Amino acid sequence: MQFFPGDVIEIETPSGLAYVQVTHNHVVYPEVVRVLRGLYDTPPGDLRMLAELPTRFAAMFPLASAIQRGWVTGRKVAEARVPAADQRFPTFKMPIHDREGNLAYWWFWEGEGLRYSTDIEQTHDDCPMREVPTVATFLARLEGRPEPSGHGVQAAETCLV
Repeated sequence: MQFFPGDVIEIETPSGLAYVQVTHNHVVYPEVVRVLRGLYDTPPGDLRMLAELPTRFAAMFPLASAIQRGWVTGRKVAEARVPAADQRFPTFKMPIHDREGNLAYWWFWEGEGLRYSTDIEQTHDDCPMREVPTVATFLARLEGRPEPSGHGVQAAETCLV
């Protein structure tokens, strides 16, 4: 199973149906998806219209693999053009800490090389973290609920840096 940019995927959660759209595939990393706003009791009438909804957040997540292995219940429900604002590969951020645990600088990654910023005062909230969340963490984020403790991430919107 493989998903491609533009594919809209319906994911079952305990809180309702969530929808994501694949925006990018990367040779080394899992699919980049944008999570669409809203949870639904029943599928919306026009599934392609979902792709016009604003992006809640972007993430790297092995969606096809998680569905294929039965860790996530989901299916492709539509294909739609990726909105212009989400066509560029997202800039992911990763904090780098010093030996005392303080933020030393930020690494930024846009699908290829890394660059960094020593401006630690800026949090770069508009950049998603460069991580691959666990299934439990990804589902919690989809539902907008607190992330489960102890589940963490496996290291791996438009960022204005």
